[in-house]
Amino acid sequence: MFRLFIAFLFAIGVAQVAIAQTTDNGSAAPERAETGGATTLEDILARQRGEKVDNSYRSENTGQSNAEGLLGQLGTRGVASDSDVYRALRYGSADVTVSSKGPAASVLIQDSGMWWLNFRTGPLREYGTYILGGMLVVLLLFFLIRGKTRIDGEKTGRTVTRFNGFERFGHWLFAGSFLILGLTGLLTLYGRDFLIPIFGKEGFATIAQGCKWLHNNLAWAFMLGLIIVTVNWITHNIPNRTDLKWLVAGGGLFTKNSHPPAKKFNAGQKIIFWLCILLGVSISLSGLSLLFPFEMPLFAKTFSIANSTGIPQMLGLNLPVQMSPQEEMQYAQVWHVMVAYVFIAIILAHIYLGSVGMEGAFDAMGSGEVEEQWAREHHSLWLEEVQGKEAEKATASPAE
Repeated sequence: MFRLFIAFLFAIGVAQVAIAQTTDNGSAAPERAETGGATTLEDILARQRGEKVDNSYRSENTGQSNAEGLLGQLGTRGVASDSDVYRALRYGSADVTVSSKGPAASVLIQDSGMWWLNFRTGPLREYGTYILGGMLVVLLLFFLIRGKTRIDGEKTGRTVTRFNGFERFGHWLFAGSFLILGLTGLLTLYGRDFLIPIFGKEGFATIAQGCKWLHNNLAWAFMLGLIIVTVNWITHNIPNRTDLKWLVAGGGLFTKNSHPPAKKFNAGQKIIFWLCILLGVSISLSGLSLLFPFEMPLFAKTFSIANSTGIPQMLGLNLPVQMSPQEEMQYAQVWHVMVAYVFIAIILAHIYLGSVGMEGAFDAMGSGEVEEQWAREHHSLWLEEVQGKEAEKATASPAE
């Protein structure tokens, strides 16, 4: 009977709390003063619905009032309870002493970072996985249907210098560093899911720390490679009318014995080149912003310029123009990963065509020498230029 009586009293208490939170017609909860200043059910429901909640009743209630009358009554923390301390940390009003003097050193809890965490572990990873997985499926289907693009004509046994040593150095510096950056980035993004079950938390922590070190330091090699590639090949990648013919013919990739004329780089390679430059510059800027978050804020200024055009407002967006260093890093990290997903997908296609997808293509960046017949089929106009220059030199040599 005693237990039943206790249960009855508990049920009455719960019912009274529920009644106190809502009115008879289901409207908002009563004034917060009537609840003693506590969080109401409406606050909780509004936060769950993603609505903005006025937190001033919490941010301004950090246990600092009436300090003199209560001093010494609450143990070593004086007048502040645990909830008061955490609330002060969360809203940046705590008196924090730190050894580091960085701009964000005293920010121990950042309440506005939850959107970034939810987006990073949710839609960003989900749709990024679709992009990479979709590209792999497309390449596999293309290989199964089209097969390897082989040299149609009879091989001559003669080779033509396609790329010199410095060109190949720039390419492999750019490509090699990108592959390691992509791998370490993906391990950082997905590693917790499959590395912790294998190596445990301590093992994953070591791997993650190594990935971070490689990612931060190889970024410089990537940017140097980007500069070398741009300087070497930008003049060869200016679009021209020949590119239109190449695109109309689909580059001969979908039909056999079809090889539209092209110069040193065909239209497909030019598209890859300009995408690499555009994405490479973008991902480098966001990476530098992450490496130097207090010296290179990007997004507050960018959003301010975007807002001045009126386009974001037309789309229903409210881009913030005042950001803390942590918020700048969150936006930079999200953009960095978004660009990386697209970049990796494009490079996967490039790797396929430059290796198993086309016979003789890898030799161009491997040894720098390509079979003459391969050059005639895929870059006939460029081959004519090379052979023309060689003929001129041969003609001029006896006269000298």
